[in-house]
Amino acid sequence: MSDLIDDPREGENAPEFSVTELSGAIKRMIEGEFSHVRIKGEIGRVSFPRSGHVYLDLKDDRSVIAGVMWKGVAARVSTRPEEGMEVVATGRLTTFPGQSKYQLVIEDLKPAGVGALMVMLEKRKAMLQAEGLFAQERKKPLPYLPEIIGVVTSPSGAVIRDILHRLRDRFPRKVLIWPVAVQGEQCAPQVANAIEGFNRLTPGGAMPRPDLIIVARGGGSIEDLWGFNEEVVARAAAASDIPLISAVGHETDTTLIDFVSDKRAPTPTAAAELAVPVRLDMLAWVEEQGARLTRGLEQGLRQRDQRLRDLARALPRADTLLQTPRQRLDTAADALPRALQSGIQSRRVTLAEKSGGLSDKTLLRMIEIRRQQLGRYGDRLSVDALGRDITRQKDKVRELSRRLSDAGTRQVQTLKDRLASLDRMRETLSYTATLQRGYAVVRGDGALVKTSAEASAATALEIEFADGRLSVGAGGAVASSAPPQPAPEKPKPAPKPKAKKAPPPEQGSLF
Repeated sequence: MSDLIDDPREGENAPEFSVTELSGAIKRMIEGEFSHVRIKGEIGRVSFPRSGHVYLDLKDDRSVIAGVMWKGVAARVSTRPEEGMEVVATGRLTTFPGQSKYQLVIEDLKPAGVGALMVMLEKRKAMLQAEGLFAQERKKPLPYLPEIIGVVTSPSGAVIRDILHRLRDRFPRKVLIWPVAVQGEQCAPQVANAIEGFNRLTPGGAMPRPDLIIVARGGGSIEDLWGFNEEVVARAAAASDIPLISAVGHETDTTLIDFVSDKRAPTPTAAAELAVPVRLDMLAWVEEQGARLTRGLEQGLRQRDQRLRDLARALPRADTLLQTPRQRLDTAADALPRALQSGIQSRRVTLAEKSGGLSDKTLLRMIEIRRQQLGRYGDRLSVDALGRDITRQKDKVRELSRRLSDAGTRQVQTLKDRLASLDRMRETLSYTATLQRGYAVVRGDGALVKTSAEASAATALEIEFADGRLSVGAGGAVASSAPPQPAPEKPKPAPKPKAKKAPPPEQGSLF
């Protein structure tokens, strides 16, 4: 019997676990032992799904741990995870039973030291520079004397007091302060919101829009100034329509906002000096310009006065100008009485001559003559006289009509005779009339033949006579009769023009 029963092996009495039970036990053990850990490593793979969660890998030279940041944590942390960044992650370890994996649930994420921050800063700087946000041509000029200055800074620090004190000393202006956190996690979003808020203000509204923005902060470490290196701050400063001066840190401190701003000031006090000119200097400049203007006016008046004096010396004296007119006036005054007496005497003689012919008999005789003329005119204006005058005018019109008709008939006949004469001259000068006298026109190969050489060179000849054409070629002569041209209509008899010798026709050779 003992051979049939085997001895129990070690461990056969251990309890059996299901897969879920074992996975849960491992999860509880890991979460209990590593409920709060800080891990330093380099970020490997990073993914940002639509859910808002962030999945990444933390690695060193030998191992990799998966990590996850839930949506709320990812929106809260100030450092955006990027591949290759060295960070310190704080969180708790947990398992993912569905795939037998463990991962780090990250609750906080910060760069690991200054070196990592500088690497991330250089990477952001290169990206923004490639987009053209650092270009000099996109920077706006600062207003010479802004009415309202907006300051984005902490209201409790020494920076705002230095800016206000410097503005009061140089040129007092209205200042709008937008209080923000100048370090920490809330720094970047608050500064970006302040810049955008100033730009959204309406010019001339209840809260006036600034003409210039100053973003200021005192000095500090790179971690303290890191909020001004965030991408959201740099993009807000680049998108500002209001000219912006960055005055973050001391002269040796440089942040991303310095590269995208329209002007960088080494200190907040220097930003106030860039914002406004010195009032006393402006007053002195205005006084100096006023003095220069006064001196210029005085010098101009002196030059014009001297010029007027020079011109006055070149002009003749008034007495000299009036001497000749005065002498002419005296001469005319002396001659005036004699001229008046002579004129009166001449008109008296003329009046006596006219009055001698105005006797009563002369006037009665003139009246009688006018009465007789009036009687003759009355006789001419009687009805019989008017009828006789109308009859005479009718006869005159009939005579003029007859003469016009005769003249028109004679002119038409003259034109007809001239036309007939010109037509006979045309027939006389035409080459067809020449053909009637025994001449002929020779054409070779369709062209006129003018010389014997051209006739010899032609392959076929065509001879035109008065009654038709004859073709002469290699096959012998062939008559090509043409219908005789109709004789022109004989015009009415007219005087024959003098006979002229007909010139040879220009169309071709005749023989």
